[in-house]
Amino acid sequence: MVLSLGWTPLANALLTAEQLEQPEGRYPLDLAFCKSCSLVQILETVPPETLFRNYLYFSSFSDTVLRHAEQIACRMIQARNLGRASLVVEVASNDGYLLQYYRQRGIPVLGIEPAENIARQAESERGIRTLCEFFGREVAQKLRQRGERADVLHANNVLAHVADLGGVVAGMQLLLKDDGVAVIEVPYVKEMLDRCEFDTIYHEHLCYFSLAALDRLFSRHGLVIESVERLPIHGGSLRIFAVPEVSARRVPAVTAMLEEEAGWGVDQPESYLGFGRRVEKVKADLNRLLRDLASQGKRLAAYGAAAKGATLLNYCGIGRDLLEFVVDRSTYKQGRYMPGVRLPIYSPSRLLEAMPDYVLLLTWNFADEILEQQSDYRRRGGRFIIPIPEPYVV
Repeated sequence: MVLSLGWTPLANALLTAEQLEQPEGRYPLDLAFCKSCSLVQILETVPPETLFRNYLYFSSFSDTVLRHAEQIACRMIQARNLGRASLVVEVASNDGYLLQYYRQRGIPVLGIEPAENIARQAESERGIRTLCEFFGREVAQKLRQRGERADVLHANNVLAHVADLGGVVAGMQLLLKDDGVAVIEVPYVKEMLDRCEFDTIYHEHLCYFSLAALDRLFSRHGLVIESVERLPIHGGSLRIFAVPEVSARRVPAVTAMLEEEAGWGVDQPESYLGFGRRVEKVKADLNRLLRDLASQGKRLAAYGAAAKGATLLNYCGIGRDLLEFVVDRSTYKQGRYMPGVRLPIYSPSRLLEAMPDYVLLLTWNFADEILEQQSDYRRRGGRFIIPIPEPYVV
């Protein structure tokens, strides 16, 4: 055991007004470390049908995510010389935010997305051919049998959500052409530890990866991590390029990072145990700051009805006694309420209408984008509180 965040509601289970009088399901949220494979994971697995069949996270509402997606798509098109005879597949393709950039260049695409509402939107609004399924060995085998194999397979921020990791990675190996490549992004556990990013822990995120853990996982299923990059997005991520063993040529950067991880103790429990103590300090410091401001008569709100915001608010015990409301750009979230703390969610325009003195930035991973968007609010004297890695005001 590394950290216990208590019994919390599902972070993306935003409530309707009718649900406010009903009890919410709560589940233990405990983080643990495995000595044998160095994987960090939570101990409770909520059924994926409960979590993902109707989902309210749409990637396209973030300008940062769209820019990031377009950059990697353009890069892969050029690097792999993709054209009309190619196939690009994305696992957990959401609303087509990434595959649209391939389709715009005439490259055939296939999205695999289990959320029925999002899969429908990807097809109807972006014309992305989308298979509404949970990806795994069986789905990959069916696609392969009908002649569909991927030149490029994307999987962004989905491995953390998967209970059957072996089945998903085996499926990737089946679906890739012999000279294909899987481009996979995951939040990096070292960044989570160093930056005290405890709010990235919620029931959808079963696993928190080091390169060492990923290397063991992929090699077990006939794939080699050929290259790796560190990215700033989502508070610090890894992007790996995995290829079938028959075509693998590992670059020195992979070996160098594996050696670096061994140096900081990726496989040692002591490297993780201090994380829990730092999380408790952030909780205490943030509560102290917010309560001091409230005692001075300052009005407080929050920005970002994201899953990480639900974790932070529920673990820290921050609710209606301190915050008036939450705002979010997603029209699918507006009009609902945050799980657990039951704060109402409005459009960002509410900030200028109500002019709270301070706004707690729950989606701190998009701080630059949001602070720029809210320049009018800031010019009128509004200020933001960044909670991670330690609370401070901007």
